[in-house]
Amino acid sequence: MSDNEMMDKEEIFSKVLRAGRRTYFFDVRATKAGDYYLTVTESKKFTNDDGSFHYKKHKIYLYKEDFAGFTEILNEMTDFIVDEKGEEVISERHQKDFQKSYEKDETEGNTEEVVASTGSFTDVNFDDI
Repeated sequence: MSDNEMMDKEEIFSKVLRAGRRTYFFDVRATKAGDYYLTVTESKKFTNDDGSFHYKKHKIYLYKEDFAGFTEILNEMTDFIVDEKGEEVISERHQKDFQKSYEKDETEGNTEEVVASTGSFTDVNFDDI
């Protein structure tokens, strides 16, 4: 049996969520023992300077024994974000009049220098989640 046939046989149920440059694939697959698990794949499109493009993919595997804890924490985190910031998207991409905090300070005549400390953070973008 070829690899493609194994992949087709392994996928049980799939859904796709398109979100701008990102696409999320939710796939139910079967283990060799016949049990089911979930894979969530984020695929992000990047355009090269020559106009060609490529995709970067990140995948997580979620097994039944982790569903309850994962769902609980995911719901807690999403509820926190909506409670704190509302459902309206706040980003440069979604609002033409959006200003970064240091730009607001400059336009309001604030002479204090605003310094962003990124030493302990990674470059993570959650705009499309």
